[in-house]
Amino acid sequence: MQRVYIAESLVDGQLIIDHLSEAGIPSALFHQNASGGLGDLPVTYPEVWIKRDMDLEKALHVINRFVSMPLPASDQLCRQCGESNPATFEICWQCLTPLVVRAAD
Repeated sequence: MQRVYIAESLVDGQLIIDHLSEAGIPSALFHQNASGGLGDLPVTYPEVWIKRDMDLEKALHVINRFVSMPLPASDQLCRQCGESNPATFEICWQCLTPLVVRAAD
């Protein structure tokens, strides 16, 4: 196993896990319950680890593509159901249709 990403939030970490999964790369999210501790507890950011070292190059490509994706400037309308979705959404909250067309690798 190898760490490939330190997430800013649980949502960010889960999005990376989802993108890696779509690319056929088994991965795991660690420290998802450690963020936000108060008092003497250390705050640890969620970490994404790949399960197979041979997937490192492909995983880094998937992650770089994800973090470099520009955010849409305004709300987006779903082409399937017409529902308005916040600019940061990747799938329609109403019908789960992908909102952003990703370039093929």
